[in-house]
Amino acid sequence: MFFLLLRATPGDPVDAILGPKAPIEQKIAVRIQLGLDLPLIQQYLNYMRDLLSFDLGTSLTSRGQPVWDIIQQFFPATVELACCSMIIALLIGISAGIISASRPGTVLDLSGRLFGIITYALPMFWVGMLLKLVFAVQLGWFPDGTRYPSRLLPPQGPTGLFMIDSLLTGDIQAFGLTLYYLVLPSFTLGVVLSGIFERIVRVNLKETLQADYVEAARARGIPEGRILVAHAFRNALIPVITVLGLTFSAMLGGAVLTEVTFSWPGLGNRLYEAISLRDYPTVQGMIVFVAVIVVLASIAIDVVNAYVDPRIRY
Repeated sequence: MFFLLLRATPGDPVDAILGPKAPIEQKIAVRIQLGLDLPLIQQYLNYMRDLLSFDLGTSLTSRGQPVWDIIQQFFPATVELACCSMIIALLIGISAGIISASRPGTVLDLSGRLFGIITYALPMFWVGMLLKLVFAVQLGWFPDGTRYPSRLLPPQGPTGLFMIDSLLTGDIQAFGLTLYYLVLPSFTLGVVLSGIFERIVRVNLKETLQADYVEAARARGIPEGRILVAHAFRNALIPVITVLGLTFSAMLGGAVLTEVTFSWPGLGNRLYEAISLRDYPTVQGMIVFVAVIVVLASIAIDVVNAYVDPRIRY
């Protein structure tokens, strides 16, 4: 489906490579060289043949760079952003959801509901631009984009994750700089996503706190805090795990709006560039890569849910 959608959208990858004013003869030669002159069904069959051999193809606009190399180059930045954003989203969302559910009908409950609705409805790019305007441009507290200072050599290591590589080499200054550049983009993404977890935790925890076994635990004199943590929260955690896994896998596929807003050199930003340049192999390869991540995340969710809830068996 995506193979056809790419070719149905306006634009020509040859124009992106040579420019719209290049001679017609040169464009025809490049089109033949790239196989774009073949019938659409033949292009699709060739693509599926290469995909079955785990060959994602070669970028049309990155000087013949294999798509696997592009993914390897940009994926670590997305992993760092996704992990930090998810930690922030879970801390804020779960905390707000627990506080709201444990104080029904109070100002805290109303505040939690408003927080979940507002953050869920906020456009991510708008929040990012607002935070950049206030904290980067006006106050100058944080950088307005990129992953690391351009004047400095980034941490070198086997993982490509600047935080991990800087710790492996013992470079505390590089670790601090990495966190410093992560603050605005990860906080933007984390706050917007926290509304999802707040609503799920609040709704499921409220329902769980009204269950018969919770009332029985209260009748036995078990402290309310223990009931909340040991009994109610664990049962309310199952839908949270499901949403957490799917959201995190989608973020690993590239938080496009956040990465583009903050010029973050991750997979989402690179995917946006590839779509703009009609780089068919790069877009297709990244979509396949993201699809595999989502499938693996779904399997992991089922395994974790079975561990958390003994009633689930496969």
